[in-house]
Amino acid sequence: MIEWLENLGANALGTLIEIGRAGVFLFWSVVGIFRPPFKIMPIIKQIHVIGATSFTVIFFTGAFVGMVLGLQGYYTLRMFGAEGALGSAVALSLVRELGPVLTGLMVTGRVGSSICAEVGIMRISEQIDALECMAIDPYRYLISPKVVASLITLPLLTAIFNIVGLMGGFLVGVRLLGGSEGAYMATMKSSVLAADIRMCFIKSVCFAILIVWICADRGYWVHKSRNGFGAEGVSRATTHAVVISSVAILVADYIITSILL
Repeated sequence: MIEWLENLGANALGTLIEIGRAGVFLFWSVVGIFRPPFKIMPIIKQIHVIGATSFTVIFFTGAFVGMVLGLQGYYTLRMFGAEGALGSAVALSLVRELGPVLTGLMVTGRVGSSICAEVGIMRISEQIDALECMAIDPYRYLISPKVVASLITLPLLTAIFNIVGLMGGFLVGVRLLGGSEGAYMATMKSSVLAADIRMCFIKSVCFAILIVWICADRGYWVHKSRNGFGAEGVSRATTHAVVISSVAILVADYIITSILL
């Protein structure tokens, strides 16, 4: 019993230390954004890595999610004689929930894992230690450009996801199943309010911070974790980073929705 309590206390203490270390990591990463010299090229490079390379997966995910919403929504609404509200159902589902959440999850799988692996490999190969020896702030040099780039690209990717999803819903619900084009467009325009777009934007910004924060932090401190040495340690850290980021996005989605609705 005493040994079990000791292990429980040690695990709780270790968790608190990790949370505190992650908070300090986020603080210095944000501070690094405002510390001169300001360089635009690292940010542009990260915009390409996070945004441009994720465009294809976001486009196809948004298209097929919208097509499924159009298909399911049409047959469900037709049971109640309300297929004219298909545009409203597709638009609100995408803008309020599916757009920001699925974009965040796709970017986590596509880019978050690579961020963790990149930073983790730099840590175990002592490249980050070399930066510190040369008096180069690793937070400003490595992490801050990723934070800025994610804050720019994730809202844009979410907007692309929503637009493509609406087109997919229109294609299936109107062109393939014969729904009313006018009703689809009218209900879509009348149902989506400025508050819905603001909620979508707030979610995408919060998810952008969570993805870079969690994934980069797990890679940066990979040598502090259990079995955190070598390729196996980086592999474990990458897996944990993707899982924790995905769960954090879903939890944050519920919290933001409950506050803003």
